[in-house]
Amino acid sequence: MHECKSGDTPVAKGDKFSLNQCPKGNLEIEEMQKIPYASAIGSLMYAQVCTRPDIAYIVGVLSRYLSNPKMDHWKAAKRVMRYLKRTKGYMLTYRRLD
Repeated sequence: MHECKSGDTPVAKGDKFSLNQCPKGNLEIEEMQKIPYASAIGSLMYAQVCTRPDIAYIVGVLSRYLSNPKMDHWKAAKRVMRYLKRTKGYMLTYRRLD
C-alpha cells in the first residue's frame, strides 16, 4: 500500500455490505484465504481505538465479515487504508492543561 493513491473518504456513499456477498463456492473461498483480511481489519481496529475514531463505523461493519469475507469487503478495507494514508496527520492528541 506504499504506492497507492490516497482516498477521500473511508467508505463510499452507497456501499452496502450483507451476508449475500459472502463467498459461496470453494473457488471464491480459496481465493479469499490467500488475502490477509483478518490481519488488515485487526490493524484498522488498533488504529481506530488508539487514535482514529473517524473510521470506527466502517471498521465495525467490515469486522462482521471476518469469518467469511468476499472481495468487496477486501476492497472496502483497502479503501479505508488509502483514506488513512491521505489523512495520516489526523489523530487524537492529549495534552495536560495547566
